[in-house]
Amino acid sequence: MSNPKKILLVEDDPDVREFLRATLESEQYDVLTAANGIKLISRIRVDRPDLILLDIMLPWVDGYELCKAIKAHPEYRRIPVVFVSVRNSPEEIEAGLACGANDYVTKPIDIDQFLATIRRHLAEAEPASN
Repeated sequence: MSNPKKILLVEDDPDVREFLRATLESEQYDVLTAANGIKLISRIRVDRPDLILLDIMLPWVDGYELCKAIKAHPEYRRIPVVFVSVRNSPEEIEAGLACGANDYVTKPIDIDQFLATIRRHLAEAEPASN
């Protein structure tokens, strides 16, 4: 892959963040990480990711609010957002999608499903990227 896709992983648990980073890098993605919403804001402005993986339970601002803010911003709204969360009830998944997320993956993560979801959203987003 000559120009790897950039994925911004927003996860406050360092063990989960490291595991997902290593998994994604093994698939040749350029992985950027953020431990909270404040770091997300600076990374999205500077690094322009192709996809955002977003936990819901984060310090200061939860993933729902961050997703709404991303999807409301004219420059960032086309970036696919995939929630990755331990919250797995149908109501919570529906709430995640209702705030603008493109998809929702539950923890514990099925790695094959996780990677297929990422590949699908990156492929769908390609025509929109410049």
